Amino acid sequence: MTDAHQTHDEPDAEVDEPTTDHLDNVEDGCGCTEIWEHMSEERESASGE
Repeated sequence: MTDAHQTHDEPDAEVDEPTTDHLDNVEDGCGCTEIWEHMSEERESASGE
């Protein structure tokens, strides 16, 4: 889960948008399986450095 959340009690509160840069190389419209595969490959390549 992320820490980003919006409260309705504070209409002027700044909302932190979650980062999505870890999904930059994933095609738009792909499903959960494709995202999971992409993230697994990214983790494997990062641990092999």
